Amino acid sequence: MAMVPRKLQSHFFSASDDSTMTKQIRATHAPVDDERIDVRPLLNVVQHIFNSAASIIPGIVQGKPAKLDSLMDSFQQSELTDMLDITSHTINKVSCEISCKCLSGGDAHATTMGILSMLSRYSWEAKVVIALAAFATNFGKFWLLAQVHATNPLARSVAMLKHIHETLEQVNELGPKFEAISHLLKAMLDVTNYIMQFHELPSQYIDPEAPETLAASNLIPSAVYWTIRSIIACATQILGIIGLGQGFMSSTIETWELSSLAHKLSNINSHLLKQLDLCRQHLDDNKQREAFETLQILFQTSHPDNMKILKALIYNKDDMLPLFDGSTKQRVSIEVLRKKIVLLYITDLHHISDQEIMIFEQMYQESRQESSRFESQYELVWIPIVDKGTPWTEEKQNKFVKLQSMMTWYSLYDPSMLEPATIRYIKEVWLFNNAKPIIVVLDQQGKVVNLNAIHMMWIWGSLAYPFSSSREEALWKQESWRLELLADTIHPSLYDWIAQGTYICLYGGDDIEWIRKFTRKARSLAETLKLPLEMIYVGRSNPGEKVRKINTVIEEEKLSNTLPDPGLTLIWFFWVRLESMWHSKLQQEKKVENDEIMHEIMRILGFDSSEQGWVVMSRGTETMMAKGKGDTFLNCLNDYDQWKDKAEEKGVLPAMDDYIQGLQTPHHCNRLILPGTNGRIPDKVVCVECGRPMEKFYMYRCCTD
Repeated sequence: MAMVPRKLQSHFFSASDDSTMTKQIRATHAPVDDERIDVRPLLNVVQHIFNSAASIIPGIVQGKPAKLDSLMDSFQQSELTDMLDITSHTINKVSCEISCKCLSGGDAHATTMGILSMLSRYSWEAKVVIALAAFATNFGKFWLLAQVHATNPLARSVAMLKHIHETLEQVNELGPKFEAISHLLKAMLDVTNYIMQFHELPSQYIDPEAPETLAASNLIPSAVYWTIRSIIACATQILGIIGLGQGFMSSTIETWELSSLAHKLSNINSHLLKQLDLCRQHLDDNKQREAFETLQILFQTSHPDNMKILKALIYNKDDMLPLFDGSTKQRVSIEVLRKKIVLLYITDLHHISDQEIMIFEQMYQESRQESSRFESQYELVWIPIVDKGTPWTEEKQNKFVKLQSMMTWYSLYDPSMLEPATIRYIKEVWLFNNAKPIIVVLDQQGKVVNLNAIHMMWIWGSLAYPFSSSREEALWKQESWRLELLADTIHPSLYDWIAQGTYICLYGGDDIEWIRKFTRKARSLAETLKLPLEMIYVGRSNPGEKVRKINTVIEEEKLSNTLPDPGLTLIWFFWVRLESMWHSKLQQEKKVENDEIMHEIMRILGFDSSEQGWVVMSRGTETMMAKGKGDTFLNCLNDYDQWKDKAEEKGVLPAMDDYIQGLQTPHHCNRLILPGTNGRIPDKVVCVECGRPMEKFYMYRCCTD
C-alpha cells in the first residue's frame, strides 16, 4: 500500500478538530435575508451535468463510441433564468477561483475557506449549490469535448488545445481515477440534496429550537465545507488528468485522496439522513398535531353542509378520488356524500366478520328498495383503520380487497389515505379501540349525532333512521319485553305464528341429549294439552362447528325448527342483537335493577353463559314469558301434574313460570359473560335471580368449536 505524504496528511486532516473547524466555517457565514434564492432549479441542472458525465465515462474508458443524450427538462426554464440573473456572476467568480487555485497547487483547506468567504452572503444550501455549479461548468466542458471530439471538427480542435485527446489515449490507466471521481461526485450530490431537503422542510411545522433541528443545523456547515473541499479535489484531479497542473502526485495517491473524501462524505450523509428523518418525524408530529386540533375545532363549529368535515376526516386533497362505490365498483368523489346523513362504519381488518357484512348488506339493500322512503336518505361509508407503524403486506391487501368486495356501500379506496391525525381522533375522541366496530353518525351538516349507532342498526335496522341518540331514546320508549323484540325476523314464519296465537319456544345450548329430551317432552305435552307449539333452536353466541352439527341433527331427526342458514349467520345475528340491546341500554344509562328489558336481556345472556340449555316460551302477542335453564325447564315439563291445576286457573305460561321460580334453590350460581365493548362496563351487576351483587372476574375465550 502506498504511503501518504506528510504534507497531504496535514492538509487533509488539519480540519479534523470539528469544534475549531466549525467555528472557522461559521465565521465566514453572513447571509443577507432579503437575498435568499431558490437554488433547486440550478441544482437540477448541475445534477443533469454530473449524471450525464457519469453515464458516458464507462463508455469512454472502455473505448466505446459515446452516445449523445437528450437533455431532460427537469427544471423550469423561467425559474432557472431568473435565478441565473442573480447568481451567474458569482458562479463565474467561484469557477475562476477554483481553476486558479488548483492550477497553482494551492492549499485545499485555504481554498475552501476562501470560497466560503466569497459566498458568505448566501444561505448554506445556496453556497454548496453555487460551488457545485461553478465546478460543473468546467467539468461539463471537459466531458462534452470528450464525448463529441471524434465527430465534431470544432470540438476536436479544442480538445487538442486542452490535451484531451492525449488524455483519452490513456483511459485504461486512468480508469480507477475516473471511477473514484464518479463515486465522489455521487457523494457530493447526495450531501447537497440532503442539505436542500432540510432547507425545503415547511417552516411552519419546524421548531428551530427543537433538538432535531439544532442537531441538523450543526451538521450542515461542516457538510458544506467538505463538499466544497471535495469539489477542489475533483477539479485538481481533472486538471491533473489533462496535464495542465503543476507538481501533481502519483495516480495512486490521487485516487486515495478522492476515495478518502468520498468516505468522509458518506459518513456525513449517514448523519444527515438520520437527522433528516428525525426532522421529518418532528415535522410530521407537528403537522398531525395541527390536523388533530383542526378536527377538534371543526367538530365544534357549525357548517352549512358536511363537506368541510368529511374532507378533513377522509381526504383533504383534490388529486385523487378517495371513495370506492361498492355498487358500481368505481372510485368517486366525497361530493356523493354532500348533505347526506353519513354513517361512518369504523373497523380494523381483523374484528370484522363476513356475517356482520352480510347482515349490513341486507339492511342496506332493504333501505334502498324505495328511494322515496325517508329512511333511505343516508349513506354508509366503511373506514378501515390500519396500523401505519407496521408494513402493509400482501396478506393485508388481500384481506382488505376481499372485505371491500362484499360491500355495496361506499368505502375508503385505500386505507393509507387516512391521516394519522384522523386515526388519533377516531381512537381518542370517538373511543374506537379496534376490538369492536363502531358506527359514528354525522348529520347533513357534519355534526356528530351518535358516537356509536351500531347497536341501533342491529336492533332496528333502517327504522332507526336518522340514527341519532335522541332517536335511540325514543325507540326504547316504544318498546316492551316481548317475543317480537327478542327474536325480530330471525325466522320467516315467526310473525305468522305470533298472529295465530301459537306457543313459541326459543331454546339454545349445545347439549344434544338435553335437546332431544326437551323437544320430545315439549311436543308430547303440547299434543296432550292440544296447544299449537313451534320451537326454534338459536344455538349459542359465537356459534361454531358444534352448533352447526347440532343444527344438522335437529333437522335430520325433525326435533324442531332451525334457522334457515347454512352459514349460521342468523344464529350469530340473534346473539349480536341481544348483546346490542345490552350496550344500547347501557348508553341510555339504564340498570338491571330498574329496567325490565335490561333485566330480561341479562337473564338470557346468563343462560348462554351457563353450561346447559335454556328455554324462553311465549304465546302470540302476550308479553308473559316462561323461561328457565335447561334442566329446570325440563323438570317443569315432567312435573306437569303438579301445576296443571294452576294452569287451568291462571294459564299455562303463568303456571309454568311460577313453578320454575319455585324450583330455584337458595344456593344458586349464575354466570354472566358480558360481550366485549367499546364503551363502559358497569362496575356493579346484580344477579337476576336474587338481586345480590355478582363477583367480577376476567375471562379470555377463544371459540374454535
